[in-house]
Amino acid sequence: MNTAQIDEAAALLAEHRLARKPLDALPVGMRPADEVEAYAVQDALHARLVASLGAVTGHKIGCTTSVMQAFLKIPNPCAGGVFARTVHASPAVVPHGDFVRVGVECEIVARLAMPLPPRTAPYARAEVAEAVGAVMAGMEIVDARYVDYTRLDTPTLIADDFFDAGCVLGPEVTGVRDIDLSAVAGVTWINGVEVGRGRGGDVMGHPFEALAWLANKRSERGLGIAAGEFVFLGSVVETKWVAAGDHVVMEVDRLGRIEARFPGVAA
Repeated sequence: MNTAQIDEAAALLAEHRLARKPLDALPVGMRPADEVEAYAVQDALHARLVASLGAVTGHKIGCTTSVMQAFLKIPNPCAGGVFARTVHASPAVVPHGDFVRVGVECEIVARLAMPLPPRTAPYARAEVAEAVGAVMAGMEIVDARYVDYTRLDTPTLIADDFFDAGCVLGPEVTGVRDIDLSAVAGVTWINGVEVGRGRGGDVMGHPFEALAWLANKRSERGLGIAAGEFVFLGSVVETKWVAAGDHVVMEVDRLGRIEARFPGVAA
């Protein structure tokens, strides 16, 4: 893709996201052919969305667990950005009509106390763990803003932030080294009914393996992760789609409980 095609693709994705208009597919001339082109379109999309959604203050990693790889039929992790004006503190009220088809994912989130700058040597799990200042339970809000996402190619999904539409964050927990994040369980309830559970070890064996993956993926592109930014490390429960009026509660061992209500009429 040349610069003009990248910008045209980003403009179309931004238009559809802000208007909550389902996207069928990117036109062939605007469609990224691989992950390199996909992340180039994503960067251009972020530049267009900051005026409406605020700065990118966090990151999300999708498909870090076998359950999500099977759910989406995608074999490797994929990254996206999270915008400031889409971040909510728990308990949150999130209008259901703000989305095309809204879903939620139960995740462990890391907040960096130290930056992970780009470099040629790969980051290892133990090294990125030293940069983490706090962890928390997180509810990623996703939006299937497509006519049929199962028919879309992976590069297009990456270009559009891999379904990301915001998040709900729980209280930050320090003393990270005292918590075995691979052993903690995460549970999702909707309207009081348990709909799924998983454990931290489902995320690439340990959630910080996902953080190392993101640091290395961004290094490949000459980018780092800044101190103060947060990272959603991957869902331990398969995506659950939310109906208007639903009350969603998630709990992660040692990290606490978060909740959100989705009032309103479905879009």
